[in-house]
Amino acid sequence: SRRLGADLGRSLAVSSPAAPPPLPVVARGFSLVGNKHEVWRDENDTDNVPKVTRRDGTVAEIDKHRGFVDYVRNPDPYRNPLERVFDWQEINDDGHDEVERTVQAARCMDCGTPFCQTHTGCPINNLIPEWNDLVYKGQWQEAIERLHKTNNFPEFTGRVCPAPCEGACVAGLIDSPVTIKNMEYAIIERAWDEGWVVPRIPKYRTGFNVSIVGSGPAGLAAADQLNQMGHKVTVYEREDRIGGLLMYGIPNMKLEKGRVQRRVDLLEEEGIEFITGADIGRDLDVNVLRANSDALVLALGSTKPRDLLIPDRDAKGIHFAMEFLTANQKRLLTTADGMLASNWDGTYISAEGKDVIVIGGGDTGTDCIGTSMRHRCKSIVNFELMPQPPNSRADSNPWPEWPKVFGVDYGHAEVQAVFGEDPRTYAVMTSKFLKDQEGNLKGLVTHEVQVTPEGVKPIPGSEKEWPADLVILAMGFVSPEEYIIEQMKLDVDQRSNIHAEYGDYRTSIEGVFAAGDCRRGQSLVVWAINEGRGTADAVDTYLNQRHSESEDNIGVMD
Repeated sequence: SRRLGADLGRSLAVSSPAAPPPLPVVARGFSLVGNKHEVWRDENDTDNVPKVTRRDGTVAEIDKHRGFVDYVRNPDPYRNPLERVFDWQEINDDGHDEVERTVQAARCMDCGTPFCQTHTGCPINNLIPEWNDLVYKGQWQEAIERLHKTNNFPEFTGRVCPAPCEGACVAGLIDSPVTIKNMEYAIIERAWDEGWVVPRIPKYRTGFNVSIVGSGPAGLAAADQLNQMGHKVTVYEREDRIGGLLMYGIPNMKLEKGRVQRRVDLLEEEGIEFITGADIGRDLDVNVLRANSDALVLALGSTKPRDLLIPDRDAKGIHFAMEFLTANQKRLLTTADGMLASNWDGTYISAEGKDVIVIGGGDTGTDCIGTSMRHRCKSIVNFELMPQPPNSRADSNPWPEWPKVFGVDYGHAEVQAVFGEDPRTYAVMTSKFLKDQEGNLKGLVTHEVQVTPEGVKPIPGSEKEWPADLVILAMGFVSPEEYIIEQMKLDVDQRSNIHAEYGDYRTSIEGVFAAGDCRRGQSLVVWAINEGRGTADAVDTYLNQRHSESEDNIGVMD
């Protein structure tokens, strides 16, 4: 049955292939078949060390000297798609047991140059070989200490990050990469279960007050870092819950909201003040907030969606992805007795019984597909403008770049399981919507396209009409909303993002900093954490300089 409240749903961001079939075993003794692997014991009753099947079919104790040469990649599986489409719970299975987790950790061979944690891999430079080795040795508490050195929220990245670290894994040069993302999530969840994640109360306070507008991953990372530096931090969020896109933009089956709230509660215990329902720039003049803060951090996100301005755009039944996903998530966040636990007005955008078309791919498009499937849509199609990517790296896409290859995400797999085919249609452009006499959407028209040196061009004679009761626009985001920017008269770049140099984060107004998507443009959660951490360092430097200048002035007066 579906669980209501903050514990609804759980999930990963990319689809995991099925576990490989077992290899033939050549060994004496007996085997214990677990849920994810086969463990062998010798005839010696005193030998309790598990032995596992290697790539060549032999059986031996787990050893990392040959790492990925001996062991195949075996990522954590997803639940059966025909089971998970009937609920909003986490799409992931229970995960591997400790023996198989050790095997997967052994595949990481501590490369001389670990590209996984460089600029080509993890944006926050996670110490991946270190905590993989600690898991291999069974030193889980030390592993979470190393993981938290660089990542404030591994339970988020371990679920929703597309894992650029795995794309840059050295093993991926000749074989499949290490299951880094699964390892990260296993470490943090073990730490929570064991009680190793506890409030860290700062030992002193600096007396400086920092206000942060926005509680997404960038704002939360900045708040966490600044609080640990001893500054008083207040985070303002216009929604009724803290978390930004982590709470309302990413569906429950991909990121369980109880896990988001668990981290927020910890941050609050550590001294961070959260104020919800505060739409800064509307409810409160942002300049007043700035005047009452020693420093102001804008972590507004990139929330202005890219529109599709074609004929009959005003038809009823066309919605932006965030409208669709946010309303649905608010509907789910009810308490067990039916009382609303969020500011839900009783309405949401339902895909039940409808022909649904999602325009745009990527994670957001997949989330709209997965949500529509759980609404029991009649049919679903996903349009992508670009051609289908190749099954393996093209010559123009060498390692350690992110592999631009064809993949099946969780939503695609669910459609395939229910309807028997992949929902994606590549190289198509929507040219107009169709509506009936009452103004309701009834379909749309597309053209096939080809990519030329001059850009994407429609192919003459390729026009096609598609039935649709609901169209969801998941074409990304163009910039932050303007009202705070205009109120403060901040400089913006050519894409209408707040102008602030990466690594410096200072805006055109003294004491005001910008972090995350509102500065860099639409990006990954892990990049938002990177920017939040970097902005915290910049703010701390700024406040320390102010303190030094204040002391110098006092000295001159004396």
